[in-house]
Amino acid sequence: MNTSTANRSPIFNIAVLVAALGYFVDIYDLLLFGIIRVPSLADLGLNETQIKDDGLYIINMQMLGLLIGGILWGVLADKKGRLSVLFASIILYSLGNIVNGLVQTVHQYALVRFISGIGLAGELGAGITLVSELLPKDKRGVGTSLVAGIGLSGAVLAYFMKQNFHWRTCYFIGGGLGFLLLFLRIKVAESGMFRETQAREVSKGNFFMFFNNSDRFKRYLLCILIGLPTWFVIGILVTFSKEFARYLNIQGEIDPGKSIMYAYAAISLGDIAIGFVSQALKSRKKALYIFYGLTIIGMVWFFNLEGATANEMYWACALLGFGTGFWAIFVTMAAEQFGTNLRATAATTVPNMVRGSLNLITLLFTGLQASYSFVQSGVITAVVIMVITLISAALTTETFGKDLNFVEE
Repeated sequence: MNTSTANRSPIFNIAVLVAALGYFVDIYDLLLFGIIRVPSLADLGLNETQIKDDGLYIINMQMLGLLIGGILWGVLADKKGRLSVLFASIILYSLGNIVNGLVQTVHQYALVRFISGIGLAGELGAGITLVSELLPKDKRGVGTSLVAGIGLSGAVLAYFMKQNFHWRTCYFIGGGLGFLLLFLRIKVAESGMFRETQAREVSKGNFFMFFNNSDRFKRYLLCILIGLPTWFVIGILVTFSKEFARYLNIQGEIDPGKSIMYAYAAISLGDIAIGFVSQALKSRKKALYIFYGLTIIGMVWFFNLEGATANEMYWACALLGFGTGFWAIFVTMAAEQFGTNLRATAATTVPNMVRGSLNLITLLFTGLQASYSFVQSGVITAVVIMVITLISAALTTETFGKDLNFVEE
């Protein structure tokens, strides 16, 4: 796409719409297990302790799939094109979710969530890369925020599906929605920057290039570390809000699916808001700092809910969600940090490295429980994560308004 064409591109075009709807289905499927964890595992005959322990095992398998899939799809997106990855990944996770509706054991459940996780890994990075390259630099922050904001509301749909359908049917619905999206994607054009790069003699989608140059490695590592709070909040605090509620003596029964719905409704709003904040401040980093501050406030509230009502916990989850509504901006920053021949690999692997980091965060959280209480372990883990994240953000290069028409040599 040439510069004059890009400058005339409306923010809400067919590429943004398709990327947003694709991410909507992606989030529906990604968060569905957290929402139906308790009823689905209870239906398989597990007791309360097994639901907690095996639930953590299944979500870690899903995150491992995301980690592996992030590398796979990122490399393919830079070698074969952004659109080909969007098609292939959605077919895989749609089939995976249909099969998920048929599982009979915990190990089957974990295996299929692992395979679905591989499929789910390709959606966001390829979509954000495509939108970033199709929109002009003065619009792409808002465009990618709309993709994430609309997409993240898929968790709200998942919650309401859980309220009205059997958990197996919820998986079938997710698979069906994915296949419906394939028809829309036929109308989306490939990125002009990608087509131009294909003609150049330069290494494309080489994942190891992130590690053979100190400057590239630093950029890549910082892109991952600035996103750590997102999956600590969702994967630990919100997903296991029922367990936190028990230790905090919350008055009333907590439905973790409802906690996720509150959090993701707020994340959706946060992701849209941060795009406009970044635009107004002409800075990605300043917008991040504001949302980090909101996240810290949410954490303080969450850990001090001793004796509070269930509604207060849900609203604390909502504040945590809004504060971590910087998903689109940090993935956009990953796309903006690297040249066209590595851009999709970065934008696809970075968010999935963050998702995959939940395995390490879980090890820290559970390891601390040998010496500290459940809640104290959560507090210490939160402090460690936020310190790492704030230092990483300070060291990250500002990317607002950066020209993306370059390659990594």
